[in-house]
Order: sequence, then C-alpha cells, then structure tokens
Amino acid sequence: MAEGTTGKLVIIAAGGTGGHMFPARAFADEMISRGWTVGLMSDKRGLPYASDFPSSWKHEVNAASPTFRKPWTLPGAFLKIQAGIGEARKMMQRTRPALVAGFGGYPAYPALAAARRLKVPIIIHEQNSVLGRVNRSMAKHAKFVASGFDRLDRLPAGCDHRPVGNPVRAPILAMRDLDYPSTDGPLNILVTGGSQGSMLIGDMVPLAIANHLPASLRARLKVVMQVRTNQVDKVQAIYRNANVEAEVSTFFSDMPKRLAEAHLVIARSGAGTVSEIAAVGRPSILIPLAIAMDDHQAANAEALTDVGAADMILEANLYPNLLGELIAARLNDAPGLRLRAAAAKASARINAARDLADLAEAAMN
Repeated sequence: MAEGTTGKLVIIAAGGTGGHMFPARAFADEMISRGWTVGLMSDKRGLPYASDFPSSWKHEVNAASPTFRKPWTLPGAFLKIQAGIGEARKMMQRTRPALVAGFGGYPAYPALAAARRLKVPIIIHEQNSVLGRVNRSMAKHAKFVASGFDRLDRLPAGCDHRPVGNPVRAPILAMRDLDYPSTDGPLNILVTGGSQGSMLIGDMVPLAIANHLPASLRARLKVVMQVRTNQVDKVQAIYRNANVEAEVSTFFSDMPKRLAEAHLVIARSGAGTVSEIAAVGRPSILIPLAIAMDDHQAANAEALTDVGAADMILEANLYPNLLGELIAARLNDAPGLRLRAAAAKASARINAARDLADLAEAAMN
C-alpha cells in the first residue's frame, strides 16, 4: 500500500482519450465512497486526460500500440510495452493492489499484463459495443467483462459478460432531472465531435445549417459548436454570414449545462457521448467515425436509434443538403423531439458506476 493511503487499493488502468478516462473516473469516485484507495496507471498520452482524476497517486508507464501494417515499428513498440509491464509490476509489488480494473486503450495493457503475472484479480469495463483490442486480449483472464451496452461484439467465448452501462460523470447525472427545454422560443443545437474534435463535422454541419434550413428556422437557432482550432474562424464566418447565432469554441468547460439546454444534439457516437446523451435525455443525430476500430461507433449509435431516440448518418451519406433536411424535419416536430428525448432518457443506465462497483467488490469474495 502506498504511503499515506488507507483501505484496499484498486488500480485503474486506462488511457488514450477522455472516452476511457471519464467512465474510469466515475468508477473511481464510487470506489472511494466505499472506502477504497484508488491508483491510476496510464502513459504520457492518457495522463493529460486525468489532471483531476480522483486517485491517491498516478503512475506513468511506457505503452505502445503495435501496428502490423507498419512492421518496421513493431520491435520498438514491443520493447516499450515490455518496459511498461516491468514498470507496472514494480509499482504493484510496492503497493499490493487488491484489484486492477481495466478501462481500455492501449495505455491500459501494461498494468493488466503485470496484474496477470502477479495473479492480482482483474476486471474489465468496455465502453463500446465492440470489445477493443486491449480488453479483448485480457478478457479471458478477467473475473468478468462489464460493458456499456447490451451488445458486445468480439467477446471471446466463455467470458462472464455483465452489461452494466457506462459510468457517467456526476455533473452529467445532475442534469438528468431537468425537463426538456421549451420549444416555444429559441432552438438550441449542440454540435460536438468528441474530445479531439471532428474535421468532418466541423466542415459539414455549418454548411447544412447555413444553406439548407429555411430562413425562418435559422432565425430561431442558437448553435453551440465544438470544432478544431483551425476551423474556428471559418465556422464563425459561415454562421455570421447566414445570420445564425452561434458560439464556436474548441472546448466547453460547462458541457453538462450545454447538453441540458440542447433541443437537438449532433455528435460523433463515441460510447461516452452516447451514454451522456441518454443520461440527460436529448434527441440526437449521430455521425459515427468511419475509421473507428471494428466500426464500433455505428454499433454504439444503434443503442439510441433502436429505441427511436436518434438518427444515424454514416459518413458516406453526410451531405449538407441531406443533413439540413433532417435537422429541419426534427426541429419542426416539437412533439417528436419530446418523444425522442423521453426514449433517450428511458434507455440510460444511470447506476452503472454503482453496479460496476458492486460487481468489483463481489469479485473479491
């Protein structure tokens, strides 16, 4: 046990993007509330997403993602992975965790591999509807594989699968009790491309709104849009020239509030985004990232499209005129928006962090 800590230690292994870190954080909060001590292991790419992670300590390990399409990079990648496993093993021998919880992303692999070698119990949580490479490689060694959605493709046979939902941040859950906003006045559209932004969404959505919505509808809009840094000026100019009120930024620190105020969300369908839209209960148009591993974003989107809460547009069909027609159809149907919002909210698993913690503690027994 690390100096200055009390209670049983769970080491959380996660990284790569906020999509892995946000649910890991919600799980950490829940475990801390139960008297556990939390440590975090990730690499230099993952730790920037964990600046305020609620752990007693954070430990950086070497990690890499082997790419067999570039065989010349493999020796270096494997050396980094082995170094990371050694670093994680030393830390575990010093802190003696009772449990290691993997939340995916290649920075999680060294800690999971070290835990396996030291015979420390492992649990896995997969946020997406398709099991990722790291989680897939460790699934058979885990006490159970929890998932964010009922559907979980690529799960090895014989694994104990527990669909618990995606742990959602407390500030998002705090917005769940707010009613769907009135459609009598301005109509709010929230557009986001995920934690790293989306060039395609930044290019297509403003053209759809500016050029393919009637002027009477544009006049009622307030668009809040997250874009990449190199798109800010261009997107602001498009909205300004179309007389559309818009707030454009690379980052919004008050995203829970923005989500609660939205009449319609246009977004990528990362697991965290889909789960947060459901938790607050808002209608959405989802645009899966086409190059996502195993097309997992399209599978995620189906969690909302299948219950009538969202529309999905594949990148191959993302044309400004078609998107504009869909936006207009949704915003001109206030009763339909409310039905979609209710369907999204009903689909949410808001107790995912609690249920995952229950399973984690049961696995110790």
